Amino acid sequence: MDWIKNLIDKTKVEPFVYNQLNELNCELFIKRDDLIHKEISGNKIRKLKFNLQFCLDNSLTGIVTYGGAYSNHLLASAAAAKQSDLKIIGRVRGNELTQDSNPVLRKCLALGMHLEFLERNYFSIIKKQNTIVEIGGQNFLSIPEGGCNLNGVKGCKEIVTELDDNFDYYCLAQGTTTTSIGIAQSIPKNAQLIVVPVLKGFNSKMEMTSIIGEMEFKKIENQLIVLDDFHFGGYAKTDAILDEFIKDFNGQNSFEIESTYTGKAMYGLMNFLKSKNIRNKKVLFVHTGGLSKWKNS
Repeated sequence: MDWIKNLIDKTKVEPFVYNQLNELNCELFIKRDDLIHKEISGNKIRKLKFNLQFCLDNSLTGIVTYGGAYSNHLLASAAAAKQSDLKIIGRVRGNELTQDSNPVLRKCLALGMHLEFLERNYFSIIKKQNTIVEIGGQNFLSIPEGGCNLNGVKGCKEIVTELDDNFDYYCLAQGTTTTSIGIAQSIPKNAQLIVVPVLKGFNSKMEMTSIIGEMEFKKIENQLIVLDDFHFGGYAKTDAILDEFIKDFNGQNSFEIESTYTGKAMYGLMNFLKSKNIRNKKVLFVHTGGLSKWKNS
């Protein structure tokens, strides 16, 4: 799938600054996966890449996947399926919603996604379905919410393998843990991965174990640093402290972070480096994208 390679080729590594950490003399770099695509944003194409390839290799009709009302994953999946000439069914959390409830759902529909609106309890039961399913006499690959499966992990490993350099610390925002597992399995053995869950009360290690199993998790556990105090109240929540940090940070750099994912992770990283007095290290922040521009369209 050359079109995916062409998208991923847009990403790059570049230095960034945060003046409040100048005294630590750390080299700060960012992996700009936010440059990949306006709809298949950030790490989304990486989690979809091998799922799409599986569909094509096995002559499946399309994919069925899951997400909330403003799901970046649904939007990315709709765009990627269209590009791959695959049918797509999006199962949305909330049977009170319609295709006209917001700009994200309208865009998914415009891209060719067939939308199904599910009662919330039922959605929670099937959202991790990871298998081939028959729908209307045709075979579809069911991809769990957020692209959270081993094909997704495989794609996220490439974030590290395509780098030209090694780093002491790698850092990213954590949602489903798919991307962080892929990175953790690929970084050098003497490096550490810092993850910042954006969900309140999220058991990061338990979720990672549920995806790859206890034996595989044990291989990466000692390299993992979980900063779970920077959710700022929960998913998509913020406060004046985070908002001011993001404004200050964005004013110092040519790219932007936002309050749902990357802003929380960057705040957590800066706090970690300063509070632990980490000096003279090379640090890579993985920009996994953020809320779609369609949310407020």
